[in-house]
Amino acid sequence: MTGVFEGVRRVVFAHAHPDDETLATGALIQHLTRHDVAVAVVTATRGERGGVVPGPLEALAGTPELDVHRVGELTAALRALGAEGPFFLGDPPARATGLAPRRYTDSGMRWVTPSVAGPGDDAGPDAFTSAPPDEAAADLASFLTWWRADLVISYESDGGYGHPDHVHMHHVARRAAERVPLPFAEVVSIPRDGTAPPQHGVEWFDLTDRYDQLLPALLAHASQFTVTGRDAVHSGGQREPLQLRTGVRLKA
Repeated sequence: MTGVFEGVRRVVFAHAHPDDETLATGALIQHLTRHDVAVAVVTATRGERGGVVPGPLEALAGTPELDVHRVGELTAALRALGAEGPFFLGDPPARATGLAPRRYTDSGMRWVTPSVAGPGDDAGPDAFTSAPPDEAAADLASFLTWWRADLVISYESDGGYGHPDHVHMHHVARRAAERVPLPFAEVVSIPRDGTAPPQHGVEWFDLTDRYDQLLPALLAHASQFTVTGRDAVHSGGQREPLQLRTGVRLKA
């Protein structure tokens, strides 16, 4: 492969919740794995506070069974993408040597505008955003070393749309890459508000012809969104285009 991925054989994607790997980077992950690049996905939380789409799974919302179900959805999606995992931050091998396992939980969010999220009002002490960035970065660095990664990829600085867990993961992944050290790249997605995406320093992958191949991974996350044509409709009714054109920017 060329560009950002020239000479790269092993990539780790660092995500915040189950389904982020598919919605934000699924087409790119599948593109890499089908070009013989090994991909592992590390997820910070189990999405304990996620909403559930109306229907038969709606009874899971707010129950301990939801995170178990979401882990199952993540497992199925990763298989469809050809990626390794699930691996959870805080669980070995994604835990700093000598520390007992730690569970990072979903921090929650609120919608500030129809397309921009912000922090909720009640993130608890175990929430991912409550964790010191250095501790979480040490956990991720431990995984990157164990997995012999060549590159780590996560969100850009605003988390894509402002979710506090996404923003936190951006900073955690950058610090982890500096610790190892190895290159860090951020995903630049098509903006949800329809504005033109940034171009400076971004390598774009147009994967719009991969819709059919990506569909099994998308459908695996049935508790979180439904697929309507080329859009995903979330549990709260928000609609966004599927990220079939994805940009990657290496950061110094």
